[in-house]
Amino acid sequence: MSRVYWDSMVFVYWVESHPAYVARVDQIFQSMLQRGDRLCASYLCMGEVLTGTLRHKHATLSAKVRELFDSGGIEVLPFDRKAAELFAQLRASENVSPADAIHLACAASSGVDLFLTHDKKLHKLRIQGIQFIAGLDVNVF
Repeated sequence: MSRVYWDSMVFVYWVESHPAYVARVDQIFQSMLQRGDRLCASYLCMGEVLTGTLRHKHATLSAKVRELFDSGGIEVLPFDRKAAELFAQLRASENVSPADAIHLACAASSGVDLFLTHDKKLHKLRIQGIQFIAGLDVNVF
């Protein structure tokens, strides 16, 4: 079993059924289920995904996002003191946005196996506490 953190855009593609990416994200999710992997995220992910659904006044998708995060199917990782320290280190040493630093810090402080993101600038990072950072084209699923 692996613990796989999904960056916000992966959830956005899935929830909003993005025509170019939803099939791949669903394939990844199904593969994770078959392997017994644990889907991880943070409440920042929920907030970022909800932003678009609320902006476009899409109540059904907003409810779907809330249900997804409330279902128990996602291990919601904390932004606690350990994550805050990692956030500060990332912001001081890497050229990442505050939101990306929070995602990475939550994942690293909880020791995830894979951080899945569509943000190619994050792929090159090596962060203690995260075994691999990869994109949707990763060949482990």
